[in-house]
Amino acid sequence: MTPGLDIDQLKTFLAIADHGGFSRAAAVVNRTQSAVSMQMRRLEDILGRSLFAREGRQSRFTEDGERLIAYARRLVALNDETVAVFTKPELTGSVRLGTPDDYADIFLPEILARFARSHPMVTVDVECFDSIVLKERVRRGDFDLAIVTFGSGAEDGEVVRREDLLWVTSARHSPHEQAVLPVVLTQPGCPWRQAAVSALDAAARPYRIAYSSPNASTMNAAVMQGLAVTAMPRICLRPGMKILGAAEGFPPITSFGIGLIRRPGKLTAAAEALAAHVKGGLAAAELAP
Repeated sequence: MTPGLDIDQLKTFLAIADHGGFSRAAAVVNRTQSAVSMQMRRLEDILGRSLFAREGRQSRFTEDGERLIAYARRLVALNDETVAVFTKPELTGSVRLGTPDDYADIFLPEILARFARSHPMVTVDVECFDSIVLKERVRRGDFDLAIVTFGSGAEDGEVVRREDLLWVTSARHSPHEQAVLPVVLTQPGCPWRQAAVSALDAAARPYRIAYSSPNASTMNAAVMQGLAVTAMPRICLRPGMKILGAAEGFPPITSFGIGLIRRPGKLTAAAEALAAHVKGGLAAAELAP
């Protein structure tokens, strides 16, 4: 019989991943550090794999440990969703959710479907804006929650996953071979644009901003028609796109965070429930091959 995984052990495992070590995780889950270590040894015994490797006095995740993070988030999110459905009163009301349009296409179908199954009496109002606008509007209270892009830090929100920013072009065209590279980027102020421009400047690669748009569909169209290259995460790739790397003379860019911000003040129970679903959905979304 296949051994079962303990949800408390998985929650502790995720606390280690999210808070950077055993001692910080121990404070979060309200256990001693030795108890946390014991939980992790039991988890390793169940899986038959080493999840942590020692480096001096510190521990880091092994490759198996890194693989487990996404599975653990999905299992914990499903566990919490199931418990909420059967133990908490049925929620009502409405929640205002903001997201960039590319994230809406990638993340929202699964998130909203699961949320509707769990809380069918809650209305979710969704609007799409870029992250810069969303951060300001959430601070003003126009939205309860928003999925946004973060730079190197979490700022005033919660980073749920990190992605590498990649150079992308059309698989059928070669704009990347032009002497002066045509690029399509988001609007000024966006972390993706800033990181892409900085990488090109540092590499002394001649370029021109051929197109600029806050709309993902417009940017994707420019790429697919071979008009320009762009910078985007793997999670946003579309069929017919290809990644450009060192072999084509493109410098690495950077990584960035995708996560959640909340309006100031106490959220409603419905908004908190949606926030939990959003975090679980962001963490569990699969990368494009």
